[in-house]
Amino acid sequence: MEKVKKLLKARELTSLVFLIALFVIVGAMNPMFLDPSNVSACFNSSVVYTLVAVGMAFVLFIGEIDVSVGANLGLTAAVVGTMLRDGQSLVLAIIVAIVIGIVIGLINGWGVCVMGAPSLIFTLGVNGILRGLIYLYTNGAWVENLPKSFKDFASVNLIGSVSVYYCCIIALVIVIHLVLTRTRQGRYFVAVGDNAQGATLVGLPTFKTKMLAYVICAVMASIGGVIFCSRIGFVTPMSGNGYEMKAIAACVLGGISLAGGVGSVIGSAIGAVIMSSISYLLVFMGFSSNYDNAITGIILLVIVVIDAVIQHRSLVKNKHDRLLARVYQDAPASSVQAEKGGEA
Repeated sequence: MEKVKKLLKARELTSLVFLIALFVIVGAMNPMFLDPSNVSACFNSSVVYTLVAVGMAFVLFIGEIDVSVGANLGLTAAVVGTMLRDGQSLVLAIIVAIVIGIVIGLINGWGVCVMGAPSLIFTLGVNGILRGLIYLYTNGAWVENLPKSFKDFASVNLIGSVSVYYCCIIALVIVIHLVLTRTRQGRYFVAVGDNAQGATLVGLPTFKTKMLAYVICAVMASIGGVIFCSRIGFVTPMSGNGYEMKAIAACVLGGISLAGGVGSVIGSAIGAVIMSSISYLLVFMGFSSNYDNAITGIILLVIVVIDAVIQHRSLVKNKHDRLLARVYQDAPASSVQAEKGGEA
């Protein structure tokens, strides 16, 4: 019974219910959407968003933010795309992508954790630098003519009409969730985000945890860049633009608090499916996909406001409970007993 109550309070459950309700509503408006191939397309199209959102979750867990993931994805996609186009091996391209992610993650971690710069401002600056590097690297041209086998792999299905990529992502999310919830090191991320100073006082590796969060976030975005190349088949200088907002919205929609210390990667994965499906669902609802960004912004604003209200109420309640505890502790036993008798 206790497990059932805990499950019902889980933030990601709300996101899952919202996703199911969204699919049911669209299906009622247009029954064609309920075809298994259309439903699975929503999940298949969320592969890159899910990777970026799960990586973003680590940074949000520690109470920080990273808005450079979109440019990171675009730069990695451009580098990997040119390597594959020029005949380099896929293994080497993936290694290079991971190295790019590690370097960017270390730079972001250094700026925020060592230099003490605000995470939003520093990563925004890194985003601009990376976007400029993309134009310099590609000379403003598209990266095309990628190997056909690499592009065709994105359409390979493993379970029904669900792609190999999405099945791998689901397995990855489950593994990450287990590591974060079942291991001591995994729980450090939430502990640091909940109270960084307190975590330091009790001996937790706060600095190392924050640096690792930024590295994981950047590496996930870089891997997303590799899959982006495979799914899209070409790379433009603007590739990855706006992915940071989608990733943040997916995490917040999935129940991760912007204040840190609350949420799970499963919630971010569910939120990623919702965010990536918006433009697809709009088509079945008879609207233009041009509303995609506007709806994304509205959802982000609404969820952020709701999260802020919940955080404020929780803070007020905690202060009230601590005040009552202090009053009962300081008051004479007879007066406390009399007060309790009066309440009865």
